[in-house]
Amino acid sequence: MPVLALGGALAAVPLAAMHFFSREKVQFGAEVHFVGVGLTALPAAAAAVALTIVGARRRDTRTVLVGTAFSAMAALLALHGIATPGLLFGQNGVVSFTGGATLPIGGAILALSALPAFRRTSGVRPLLILQGALLGSIVVLGALGMLMPTFVPAVPEPRSAPALALLGIGLGFYTLLGLRALRTFLLTRRRADLLVVIGIVWLAAAVPPAMLLHYWELGWWLGHGFELLGIVVVGIPVALDLRRGAQSRSLTGDLSGAELVTTEEAYLGSHVRALTIRLAEKDAYTEEHTRRVALRAVQVGEELDLSPVRVRSLATGSLVHDIGKLSVPDSILKKPGPLTDEEFSVVKRHSEWGDKMLGDLGFGKDIRQLVRDHHERLDGSGYPHGIGDAAISLDARILAVCDVYDALISKRVYREAWTHERAIALLREESGSSFDPKCVAALERVLARERSPETIAV
Repeated sequence: MPVLALGGALAAVPLAAMHFFSREKVQFGAEVHFVGVGLTALPAAAAAVALTIVGARRRDTRTVLVGTAFSAMAALLALHGIATPGLLFGQNGVVSFTGGATLPIGGAILALSALPAFRRTSGVRPLLILQGALLGSIVVLGALGMLMPTFVPAVPEPRSAPALALLGIGLGFYTLLGLRALRTFLLTRRRADLLVVIGIVWLAAAVPPAMLLHYWELGWWLGHGFELLGIVVVGIPVALDLRRGAQSRSLTGDLSGAELVTTEEAYLGSHVRALTIRLAEKDAYTEEHTRRVALRAVQVGEELDLSPVRVRSLATGSLVHDIGKLSVPDSILKKPGPLTDEEFSVVKRHSEWGDKMLGDLGFGKDIRQLVRDHHERLDGSGYPHGIGDAAISLDARILAVCDVYDALISKRVYREAWTHERAIALLREESGSSFDPKCVAALERVLARERSPETIAV
């Protein structure tokens, strides 16, 4: 909560500044604009190009996409500052044109991450071509505009129809990017991903002053500052991800629940990883089972459109749902045969033991509820408390279905593995009594896609 509160406060800084100070009249000299925008943006453009080069070498399309967008934005900003009338050049249309085009063009490039073609390694070459074309066009634009000042029209005029259209387009792009970045943060809870959300908000906040205000209004200058800061704030986490050999996922919003499970230490925390390691040391089968169940559970959760917050909780809870078996004696847990009633009564206590253990370790109530209730059934026939339909959360119902499915198709020392068809038939038979029909149907859809020839071919 402190991190979220700080993030919200930082994101609100440009909005507050614009609200209270945007219409203040100022008289900054041309030198301030030339140095503060033009010369400051040049190193940012160079850094963005360097980011692109490193990303291209690693075939990381996400990094190349960010580098392409930020190099174009920084180059336009640099040209915007260098073209300041009254210093190197006289009156020209380049300064207005570049000021209005920077943010919408950057947002449009970043929004390309929504297209699958730009998330594959084969998308690196088209992005490099795009970046070369954009930077070349910016250089040509600057040269023509300086040599022939009337060649580039001084548009958009603040509050004009073109300016309002660009305002809507720009805010649309950054809203899309902000929602993606927020989804990623809610899944990962990484401070770096929260920083990206803040940077996107700052970039979005720079759009209205560029389209609505004049250079003698303080908000126009503040917008330039937040634009430069936004580029830096978004770029830092991307560079850090690149440094540690990971792909930056914040802006693409395509991080899946399955990836949370497979890389739990990076996304769910070292404490979850430590528990899975401890469980593997206790019983390899149980740890492998929990991981398979967790993968299925988050897939079903996404199939049922659970929110990112709930998908994260489902991933964590599923990975540790059998952690209470650390307290089950090896003579029972690893017994090479069917359990007696007395032995099974001991095993049934693992849900409560897991709940208590996670409580002692500081896990939240949502995670503990999954661990406690994953053996409960809709008709009240489950354990440890025999609660019924109304008391079992959807997340626990998902986990229960996936847990049973994996247990049935897994080979044990005392029985052979069931076939997929036989396991699904049992879940269907008990759908509505023991298991939630929606969860069973969602699991079937997930498995059907995996088993289809088209999926296998891909």
